[in-house]
Amino acid sequence: MQVRIDHPALEVHNLSASYHRKPVLWEIDFTLPEGQLIGIIGPNGSGKTTLLKSIMGLIPVSSGYVRLFGQTLDQVRPRISYVPQRESVDWDFPASVMDVVLMGRYRPGNLFRRLLKTDRKVAIEALKKVSMLEFANRQIAQLSGGQQQRVFIARALAQQADIYLMDEPFAGVDASTEEAIFQLLTTMKEAGKTVIIVHHDLQTVRQYFDWMVLLNTRLIASGPAEKVFTDQLLQEAYGGQLTLLSRVRNLVAEQEYPLREKSDKNK
Repeated sequence: MQVRIDHPALEVHNLSASYHRKPVLWEIDFTLPEGQLIGIIGPNGSGKTTLLKSIMGLIPVSSGYVRLFGQTLDQVRPRISYVPQRESVDWDFPASVMDVVLMGRYRPGNLFRRLLKTDRKVAIEALKKVSMLEFANRQIAQLSGGQQQRVFIARALAQQADIYLMDEPFAGVDASTEEAIFQLLTTMKEAGKTVIIVHHDLQTVRQYFDWMVLLNTRLIASGPAEKVFTDQLLQEAYGGQLTLLSRVRNLVAEQEYPLREKSDKNK
């Protein structure tokens, strides 16, 4: 199916960013369509997380700009939801699961408004979607890694955004949780949402994503999955790492190698 980008969800133009004068992103330029599951892939240190943080205005950029639905972030911020890496969050903060999800109901400039019954209803529905309602009164620190990840996604759902930026939502979860999250993301896409995900597992990218952004400090490629996920472009992005990765990918395709063991350890 041909995906048109006449009205793009996200435009990144000539974006560069550095840490301690070392370039992390260099003149990145791409456009992403609405209503798609989009994967941002590339080797470790390629700038994937930095790209999400730059889009969200969480770090300064050296050059370039971002447009979301043709507008600046400040103009459309309530329509944008960001789920950071789980490891970057202080999970010892004394808050219940419901407290965390209700944070998705606050808006910039209106942080002290009183929450309404409708806000709690939205939060309950979000927890139902990630199968975490029974944990609503549990302290967030008492949950497993997979459960914490589900709660973070529920908070994003409670925001009722149009674009979701997620940094490694499948990291540290077992196979059944990953499958549940993927099914939820697919449902969101079918509802017209745009979901942009930093992802590191080359074994699953073709299964998960309609569109891809391939990075290694600079943009290697952006476009439909079948045009980006090619040996030539992956070789350009991953270099010497690709030999092993290709072998693993081929084994998976031949069903000789399991993606991961089934477990409910982090469910």
